[in-house]
Amino acid sequence: MSISLSSLILLPIWISMAQIQQGGPDENEKTTALKDLLSRIDLDELMKKDEPPLDFPDTLEGFEYAFNEKGQLRHIKTGEPFVFNYREDLHRWNQKRYEALGEIITKYVYELLEKDCNLKKISIPVDATESEPKSFIFMSEDALTNPQKLMVLIHGSGVVRAGQWARRLIINEDLDSGTQIPFIKRAVDEGYGVIVLNPNENYIEVEKPKMHVQSSSSDSSDEPAEKRERKDKVSKETKKRRDFYEKYRNPQREKEMIQLYIRENGSPEEHAVYVWDHFIAQSAAENVFFVAHSYGGLAFVELMIQREADVKSKVTAVALTDSVHNVWHQEAGKTIREWMRENCCNWVSSSEPLDTSVESMLPDCPRVSAGTDRHELTSWKSFPSIFKFFTEASEAKTSSLKPTLTRRSHRIKHEEL
Repeated sequence: MSISLSSLILLPIWISMAQIQQGGPDENEKTTALKDLLSRIDLDELMKKDEPPLDFPDTLEGFEYAFNEKGQLRHIKTGEPFVFNYREDLHRWNQKRYEALGEIITKYVYELLEKDCNLKKISIPVDATESEPKSFIFMSEDALTNPQKLMVLIHGSGVVRAGQWARRLIINEDLDSGTQIPFIKRAVDEGYGVIVLNPNENYIEVEKPKMHVQSSSSDSSDEPAEKRERKDKVSKETKKRRDFYEKYRNPQREKEMIQLYIRENGSPEEHAVYVWDHFIAQSAAENVFFVAHSYGGLAFVELMIQREADVKSKVTAVALTDSVHNVWHQEAGKTIREWMRENCCNWVSSSEPLDTSVESMLPDCPRVSAGTDRHELTSWKSFPSIFKFFTEASEAKTSSLKPTLTRRSHRIKHEEL
């Protein structure tokens, strides 16, 4: 049986406490002192001493994983799916390993967007200086010039970035269910221009600069030189002991970082408005369609609140997938709620069959089942229905019929089922 370093450190203290507790009332003071010592020990920090270094590969090959022809992540040698618990009883280390792999997946998806989907990476803000923090979105060549149709994709919150619906699905299921690539490819095949938003890329992280404490001797120039030297020596020794203790206490300490926010893109809501103003509103498309998952739905509603007239004049239909928007909390006005009832549909997580009507407590868009009770899968499972919904909306507008009739009949049809 293996004994961890943290157990060895605590063992003498536990033995001492047991011995003291067997003694008389005179030992109370010692007991109290030992309890106080234990309360000062950070067990999480002690556990880090047992961890291997947080040093992980920066490529899929380094992790010995690759995507097969079905888009599934598999171990190169064993063919097995990804294993989270690579080292037993080291949850934090396993989580850090998973996060490191996730960052590689993000870059891999970016490459697929450019190479497989032929999208362009566009830097924002569009007028950014060389030195300021920047983000980016992806667009098809005809995104701004396509006169007919434009599809805009918005993912949810968390660690996902442009082109992803859910990192968990990419790693544990496949690329089709976890990325926006199937939506992009079908959209291009059906003549849409495409814009892929990147609403979680709100800042860059840089290492926090070390604070240099000014020597006290500069403020005590009238002190004798010998006294100043003695104080400086004590200060240096104190710092040396503190640094040594910190290194011992937290050997796996990660770098302290500070966040530099990206101008006009510091939140998903800001990002959606920025991309609307600088790209979507400038596009030639007569019909703009949104697909927004989870928090992306909230970002779209916020966009409507801030650009109501523009959105109404340009957007033909909106497909939400398990959106977390709330028209009451976001204070969406009556005219917005009415527009959403006629032009939006929310495919929600439900055990009911795909497209079955689901009762809503809020007076906004109709809700139908995505055919799955897993939140992260709602976009993938509703994929065929979303394109059908867009086609009906586009045809209704083209034939000079009221789009509301098509969508209302669409709802009634499912309610009858």
